[in-house]
Amino acid sequence: MSAVEPPTRDVVAADTVEWLKLPRQRGGWSVVSSIPDVSELGVSDVVWRAFFTEMAGELFKLVDDGGLLALIQTDVRKDGLWVDKSGLVGAGVSAAGGMLLARKIICRRPPGMTSTKRAAYSQLLVFGRTAFDAAVPDTVPDVLADGGPVTWTRGVGLYAARAAVDVVKRFAPTTTTIVDPFCGEGMILAVANERGLHAVGVERHKKRAELARRLRVADLRIASELTATSTTATSTTTAATKPTTA
Repeated sequence: MSAVEPPTRDVVAADTVEWLKLPRQRGGWSVVSSIPDVSELGVSDVVWRAFFTEMAGELFKLVDDGGLLALIQTDVRKDGLWVDKSGLVGAGVSAAGGMLLARKIICRRPPGMTSTKRAAYSQLLVFGRTAFDAAVPDTVPDVLADGGPVTWTRGVGLYAARAAVDVVKRFAPTTTTIVDPFCGEGMILAVANERGLHAVGVERHKKRAELARRLRVADLRIASELTATSTTATSTTTAATKPTTA
């Protein structure tokens, strides 16, 4: 991609399973995504586990030889037992010829808190075909204290998306396009464009697909700043109107 060429974004409103069956031209692809949880698909646990594992392998097959697959996943508790999504993902990717190269922890809640149904942290799992170049330092922290603002409850946070894309840019420099086959409202696509990369997304819900075409990181910053300003103003007003006691 030339230095003057603006990054593009292509969002397809389609079912990911069907999209994966289509012939496509690719070049410089890495995949950054989050495979849906069982609660999002409305299927049995057994069916979901098989889907989840197989999908991890299918996503890895999209990656070019010099590219990476980065998945952001949150473990869940099912019938009193933790579902280890990293194990399911690893099995699928390994069957497709990939290996785990990096694991990062992204806090969904402040450290020190516990959780019941969903883990208080997500994992950033990075897979490739060859080991990272030892001469290239990893500048993405092993633990992120905050995943960042989200556009919806199941969406990937801004800081988590940046961490994933930054790992790809650093260790897969031939990558020109970030592909998110479960793009939701487009956080990963927006971050890819922010980092100067082309982006391709797939989302089966037409409304979310349209939002994914328009989302910009700058809009998130503005919204975050407005929220912070509103919160500060409210706190100041409350303090000013609170009666004093002798």
